[in-house]
Amino acid sequence: MKLAVISSAVLLAVLSCGEARAEFTVCNQTLDVVNLAVGQKIDNADQTDGWWTIGANQCVNVIREELTNRYIYIYATDVFGHAILSGSTEMCIERRRFSIRGIDECWQRGHIAAQFLEVDTLEQVRWTFFLTGSSP
Repeated sequence: MKLAVISSAVLLAVLSCGEARAEFTVCNQTLDVVNLAVGQKIDNADQTDGWWTIGANQCVNVIREELTNRYIYIYATDVFGHAILSGSTEMCIERRRFSIRGIDECWQRGHIAAQFLEVDTLEQVRWTFFLTGSSP
C-alpha cells in the first residue's frame, strides 16, 4: 500500500513536470543581456514575435507548444540594438513588443527588416538553442 502511494506521487510529479516543459527554449550562454525575436509558420503564414530579454547564463521558453515546424527563426540583439547573430532569412521586427503576420515587404508595411538565423530542429517536438559568443 505504501509503495502505491509513493508510485502515484512519483507519477504525478513526472506528469506535472511534463506539462510545464518548454518546447523551444533559448539559452543565453554569453556574458551579456540579449533581446530575442522568433519567427515561425503559424496557420500556414509566417509570423514573427518579440521581444524576450534573456540575461547572461539564463534560458527563456519562447514557444510553449510542441514544435510542428522543422525550422524556427531567431534574431538576437545586444542591449544597443546591434544584431549578434548572422542570419540570411529576412523577416519583420519592430522596436517595441510585436507580433507580425507575414514577412514580405517589411519596410512598405511600416516594419523593420531583419536577418533571422534559421534553426533546424530536425523535426523534433522540443528543441533548445544555445546562444554562445561564437554563435553563427
